[in-house]
Formats: sequence, structure tokens, C-alpha cells
Amino acid sequence: MRVYVPLTLPGLAEAHKTGELWSGPFVAYAVTPALREWYLSEDIEELEYAALSRAALASLRLLAADPGAVRRRVVVAVDVADGAASADPDRGLDPSALGEVTVTVSVPLGKAAAVHVDAEDAERDVAAAADVLEAADGGDDDAQFVVDGADDHELLWYATQEIPNLVGLA
Repeated sequence: MRVYVPLTLPGLAEAHKTGELWSGPFVAYAVTPALREWYLSEDIEELEYAALSRAALASLRLLAADPGAVRRRVVVAVDVADGAASADPDRGLDPSALGEVTVTVSVPLGKAAAVHVDAEDAERDVAAAADVLEAADGGDDDAQFVVDGADDHELLWYATQEIPNLVGLA
């Protein structure tokens, strides 16, 4: 199963240093039955992109909690055994939990398939979104517009061999 793990650049640097993405259990995002139902598509690439987008929002939440982190969202794509990740059926269609899975095993960074990171030109919009995320969660439409502006930036794809260069940004 492909899962998308939200991080920050300092979190990626720590994973690079330790060689471990996370030790279980931790939250990631994947194509779950609830995500399939919400997205209304059978195209696996579209569904994977939706899961990646959910992980990017979770990365934004990590940035909001870490004001010292470089304002770029980071998502690591990694394949885990099917039984290693599961969705909570009680949170099923909760909009805040769409695509959310719990990974119960330790995941070596070496198992990563790719890393997705914002480009430098996204930093201003990502910083603004992180600053107003709490207000957006509270229903503020203007704040939600700012958060949506960060989504206008596509995360760039990086090969795992490029991780040393990426962590140099942290």
C-alpha cells in the first residue's frame, strides 16, 4: 500500500539523520474506502493525488505548530505492507480524516519511493496559510481562501537520492 507521510523539512532532516521515517504508530494518508467515496473516481492516479493532497494539508498543520520550520510542505511517499496501515472505521467519512491511516510499523527512510516538496516560490503563500489555519478550521472564509491559496502550488517530485540536498534547506 502506498502511503503519504506528512513532514516538515526539519522532520525530513531528522529522518535522514536517523534513517527512519517514523517508528509506528503514526498517521499517514492513503487511498481508503472513504476517500474513494468522497472523491468519486476510480482513476487510481487521481485518488493517489487526493491522498497526497490530504498529506500536504497535514504537513501544513505541522508547519503551523513549528514556526521555526522553513515554510515548505513536505510529503514522503512510501510503500508499506497492506496490513501495516489501516483506516479507523469510526472516523470514516469525517472530513478531517479522509484518507487518514495509522501505520503501525517502523518505516526506514530507505523504503521511500519519492519526496514531494513545495518550491521556493510557494513559501510566502504556505507561510500565510500556516498563520491562518486555525481560523480556517474555525470557519473563517477569508482564512480558508488563504489556506486554499497554498494548494494552488503543486508539490514538486524529488527522487530519494535528492534528500541530502533537500535537508540542506532546513
